[in-house]
Amino acid sequence: MNSIFTRRSIRRFEERSVEPEKIERLLRAAMQAPSGKNAQPWEFIVVQDAEKRLAISKMSEYAGMCRYAPCLIITLANMDYNTDNGIWWVQDMAACTQNILLQAVEEGLGAVWLGFYPIQSRIETMRKYFNLPENIVPYSIVALGYSERKNEFIDRYKPERVHFEGWTKQDKQ
Repeated sequence: MNSIFTRRSIRRFEERSVEPEKIERLLRAAMQAPSGKNAQPWEFIVVQDAEKRLAISKMSEYAGMCRYAPCLIITLANMDYNTDNGIWWVQDMAACTQNILLQAVEEGLGAVWLGFYPIQSRIETMRKYFNLPENIVPYSIVALGYSERKNEFIDRYKPERVHFEGWTKQDKQ
């Protein structure tokens, strides 16, 4: 569980490329995520080009670090792969994105998850920039690279938020 406990949102990166074999392992980890009815609705765009990273950094007020991250993985939901009227794809994509973040720790990388879905303006900007068809929904961007600092464990466990066998009158409301 070291990856879970040392994972942090990293927004500052060294100026060095991420090796292709590491990117492949990140994508393999993403595709190992669970998905409702095994729909696996994901598609990915890997961006390393400086001009494209700059353009993406301007697509959201929170995406500035994309300009400096040596690698971006954009997660996309392909609605053609969805089942049950597409009600599970958001959870599927969240699991997929989390797997990238955890594998990044295993690879000695830092990463941060930038949400694009469900903000329609971000979705449309990304869709237009990459000329994406309507069935492809931009979900998130993982900005990643070699972190300027080491990920360290921060204990976030809050026992008061754990309820065994249900909610009691003594529990906070």
